[in-house]
Amino acid sequence: MMTRDYHIEMIQMMENAGRSLACLARQMLEGDVLDRPIVVLAGRGNNGGGGFVAARHLHNWGAWVQVLCTHDAGAYGDAPAHQLTILQAIDVPTSWADEGWELPPCDLIIDAISGVGLRGSPHGRARDLILLANSSLAPVLSLDGPSGLDLDGGNLYDPYVQATATMTLALPKRGLLAESAGTARGDLYLADVGVPQQLYERLGIAVESLFSARAVIRIEVSEGIATISENDPHLE
Repeated sequence: MMTRDYHIEMIQMMENAGRSLACLARQMLEGDVLDRPIVVLAGRGNNGGGGFVAARHLHNWGAWVQVLCTHDAGAYGDAPAHQLTILQAIDVPTSWADEGWELPPCDLIIDAISGVGLRGSPHGRARDLILLANSSLAPVLSLDGPSGLDLDGGNLYDPYVQATATMTLALPKRGLLAESAGTARGDLYLADVGVPQQLYERLGIAVESLFSARAVIRIEVSEGIATISENDPHLE
């Protein structure tokens, strides 16, 4: 409906998501990313594209960004491929699946490996990256949901990312609110990706002024119900 009825393209939503993710990452690093090492783990879907956008902004803000991809450049299509091309043009260091896997020391890991549509346990390089993320002492910020979590039903596949914080998009996904997701999602944030008010209304969802104060808000979850949090340590 976003594209068909409102002419808002995926690449626009991806840009909004990635910039918000970069802003939250900056706040998790005490408001300044200058010379801070950050690793972005990116799958080949739209989640990976959002990770590429975040990597670009963080690089532009002075962070030392390293991107690790689950596939080589030719496996990315459409909007994610476009975002990857930009990273290559501005010389953001990028590693491919056939180069071996080492997680460099860093102050933050961004998990953009998998998102909506995951069915079954991660495998191949996606599995490798999840295991690397969980083996690190660095905090992990996941995009939309921790990789390895079924965002529809809340099933935790093996393996799954154990996130310090998760920034989901537009509305909290049902799977994030499940009791089982509590060990994976960490602190939960919600980001505006440009969904028109009219679309929320068509879906019967009352979200008036949800993002009136900021584009990313903290969400509390209790017994499967999401509410806006008054305790917002990273977005003061």
